[in-house]
Amino acid sequence: MSEKGFFIKLIEIELMIPCARSLKEKRSKLQGLKEHIRQKHNASVAEIGYQDKWQRAALAVCLVGTDKRQLMSVGDRIHTLCEQGRDIELLDFSHHWL
Repeated sequence: MSEKGFFIKLIEIELMIPCARSLKEKRSKLQGLKEHIRQKHNASVAEIGYQDKWQRAALAVCLVGTDKRQLMSVGDRIHTLCEQGRDIELLDFSHHWL
């Protein structure tokens, strides 16, 4: 393994899905967002909270890379994606460096 450093960015996202009337509807809306983040930004995504609530969701997104500025830029794009999400309201968005 090389001695080159790397960075890990953990993003926590809290969402409201007001149009969801069941857990199935909620998961359907979230699945599209999660897949988009995974495919477009090469990130790991997991639902970490409110699994039993119809209209609330908490996601964790993990980004790993050697360029901190690039990871910051990806985080900004994910934030914008969540803000512009159809049928999804962004309640909270926080990030941490590990």
